[in-house]
Amino acid sequence: MPCPALPDGFDFTDPDLLHHRVPLPEYAELRRAEPVRWIAQPHGLAGFDDDGYWAVTRHADVKYVSTHPELFSSYLNTAIIRFNEHIERDAIDAQRLILLNMDPPEHTRVRQIVQRVFTPRAIRALEDALRTRAHSIAQDASAQPGPFDFVTRIACELPLQAIAELIGIPQDDRAKIFDWSNKMIAYDDPEYAITEEVGQESATELIAYAMNMAADRKQCPAEDIVTTLVAAEDEGNLASDEFGFFVLMLAVAGNETTRNAITHGMHAFLTHPDQWELYKRERPATAAEEIVRWATPVNSFQRTATQDTELGGQLIRKGDRVGLFYAAANHDPEVFENPDVFDITRDPNPHLGFGGGGPHFCLGKSLAVLEIDLIFHAVADALPNLRPAGDPRRLRSAWINGVKELQVSAD
Repeated sequence: MPCPALPDGFDFTDPDLLHHRVPLPEYAELRRAEPVRWIAQPHGLAGFDDDGYWAVTRHADVKYVSTHPELFSSYLNTAIIRFNEHIERDAIDAQRLILLNMDPPEHTRVRQIVQRVFTPRAIRALEDALRTRAHSIAQDASAQPGPFDFVTRIACELPLQAIAELIGIPQDDRAKIFDWSNKMIAYDDPEYAITEEVGQESATELIAYAMNMAADRKQCPAEDIVTTLVAAEDEGNLASDEFGFFVLMLAVAGNETTRNAITHGMHAFLTHPDQWELYKRERPATAAEEIVRWATPVNSFQRTATQDTELGGQLIRKGDRVGLFYAAANHDPEVFENPDVFDITRDPNPHLGFGGGGPHFCLGKSLAVLEIDLIFHAVADALPNLRPAGDPRRLRSAWINGVKELQVSAD
């Protein structure tokens, strides 16, 4: 099998590359010829004491790594595949307190506690409020004269409000949560002029805010989710710092990813008008899952090998980093018929947009699907003639597949 012809120095985590596009042609070439491939980097470029990572591009291989935490650790180097080359190792290690970066059995303990937040009953309890909010967002946007930015006017608000409703953040404080979460992921984008230090400061402020919430509930329990997580005595509970890092994860994994799925989904509808007409007419229940497959809001996470092992015909050495490229898996023709076609009736749809299964499968999947369903129902009702008014402007980020602006018009 011939080696894929990638340009010298090609790196799937290069934020300059991802600022412009998702490298689907290169993913396809690797899936065909070398589905597990070593990608060399200048030493320490990603913030780690190494010279690169293994790129995993096949659906089956991404699932295998995701479901074998005993072989592939999230804890050793965290799940974030690229930091700034100047980051201190202590700053990386501090992120091990986030659920995303834990391994069993500690991950199992914390996840069993926080999954109380995402029970079907808890999600159903939010549905009416979120439906009303989605309707209001779309109606307000429909009154906007001329073109407007879909990201700020529509896509941003519902995910933020959903997370805030879920954990009981007062309305007056929600703009602060939004601002902090933006700064935490925007440090790679020079347009925002936000340094990594500012991002870390925002993370610290968000954690402190959440820890204060936890402390208040420990002193004065209430009938809310925070109390359930931090004050339950007979079922285990989160320490205040654990709750702080849980809220930090929600602010990024829950807010930013769903926002970008909604934005990519709208752009897909606008560039596939037959699918928009179909959606407005039939509202298929399969649409949200296809939007997530198509959008794949997280470009990649990583794992670190805990021992020498084989994957895709390659020997992975203990300590090697392994990059899981979800968009590559979500366009695997061995799994998806016509994977490059946006088809909102696709069923079955075993995409990996919520992770590859295993212990780190997305806790908030049902909430994210609900948000996507509600906002597109609302947009289809209030803005049925929406059309593009400019190309999307992508976020420069090594791991978030983000859109920071999408101009649209309803006139």
